[in-house]
Amino acid sequence: MPGALVHMKNITKTFGKVQALDNVSIKVHEKEIVGLVGDNGAGKSTLIKILSGALHADSGEIYFKNRRVSIENTRDAIQVGIETIYQDAALVGQLSVARNLFLGREPIKKMGFFRQMDIDYMKGESTKLLQDIGLKKINPDSPIVSLSGGERQSIAIARAMFFAAELIILDEPTNNLGVQESQSVLNFVKNTKEAGHSSVFITHNIHHIYQVADRIVVLRHGKKVGDVMKQETSIYEITELITGMRA
Repeated sequence: MPGALVHMKNITKTFGKVQALDNVSIKVHEKEIVGLVGDNGAGKSTLIKILSGALHADSGEIYFKNRRVSIENTRDAIQVGIETIYQDAALVGQLSVARNLFLGREPIKKMGFFRQMDIDYMKGESTKLLQDIGLKKINPDSPIVSLSGGERQSIAIARAMFFAAELIILDEPTNNLGVQESQSVLNFVKNTKEAGHSSVFITHNIHHIYQVADRIVVLRHGKKVGDVMKQETSIYEITELITGMRA
């Protein structure tokens, strides 16, 4: 297996008297999809928020490509090469697909003494990107509100791919989606690996994890209780690790 892209080492986090994470270590290798599972309150969201810069750990270290990094905020994470995609996809409904793909990183061109967004560049690059990733039916001029939930998630993932994120964190990307839309998003996640990206896939749906993950990490009550290759375990064993109960 390729070397570790990310290594979160001995991460601890408390909220008052609640121990959200207790000395958790996790690795994500290059071109690997890691499924992160656990029941509500297991610590999944806390761990990922620390990696994405939304929270600070009380103790522990984060390494990216064997170099210790300090991730103080979400901008630090993006600069390192980490993009996070949340359930709501963080898209602006009334803006076009092209505008959303470049949201917050719009290219600027000079027009005499003035500076303005380079709309033509955004549309051209968006058209090429949509074709490359198999979303040829989507018009880059279409507003996000006109797309299905699955298409919106795919657009958010495509944005991370376009800006060369080496690690894409997917927080419940199939939540509230129908069967067909969920399958489209799962296929898209697989495509990110083929394109050279690594992913952390967080979900409550173990069946979805089994379709895309190479390795599965299980948290329970803030502790890591499982870290296994998918082919070496089963849905039943993962369920037992999540619940702490033998079926």
